[in-house]
Amino acid sequence: MQLRIFGDPVLFDLGPIPITETMVTSTIVSIILVGVAILLRSTVRLHPQHWLSVVAYLVVESFDELVEEIIGRRHAVVATLSGSLFLFIAVCNIAGELPGVHPATGSLATTSALAAVVFLSVPFAGIQTNGLMGYLRHYFRPNPLLMPLHVISELSRTLALAVRLFGNIMSGHLVVGLLVALAGFLVPTPLMALDLLIGLLQAYIFAILSTVYIGAAISAGEE
Repeated sequence: MQLRIFGDPVLFDLGPIPITETMVTSTIVSIILVGVAILLRSTVRLHPQHWLSVVAYLVVESFDELVEEIIGRRHAVVATLSGSLFLFIAVCNIAGELPGVHPATGSLATTSALAAVVFLSVPFAGIQTNGLMGYLRHYFRPNPLLMPLHVISELSRTLALAVRLFGNIMSGHLVVGLLVALAGFLVPTPLMALDLLIGLLQAYIFAILSTVYIGAAISAGEE
């Protein structure tokens, strides 16, 4: 019987560490994104008028404007995190449309890890901006008795981030895979396009919600 972790088959062991299909897919996507980022950075520096430089500028500017609309000011670190989450999730979802490729975001392990990154980024951003006491003070507003509810709220929204992304990607992938198996490749093509659109939308929603949560922590001291 093949060993599975979070429902993912273990492909091989790297010493004491089991390597799953999701880990391999996530690593390949990460390498691709880093490679493209290095290429774009080099192109922007050496050929600022090149169309790739224009694309890179538009992508960076769009995330800067998104963060500015949500937080009220530009924040390079938050824009970098939000953009990285969007691009990683989007490319994972796109890769899932390829034959034989299981999307990394269709694994609860991946979506939980992404949600954990957001969960840890919220207090980090809040403490960095407002100081430890300034950030912790918002847990006791407007009434100290509501502190447990604030904590539960942060935990529940983190769980919701992970489960929402996992559920949408996994269900869409299963439906398209079932239709391909039953009807062949051409019949479900429109549904594959719709599944791709949903995957991009889910990546955008995840990035938006992450920015909202971090922005709320940054502005906590202003309340």
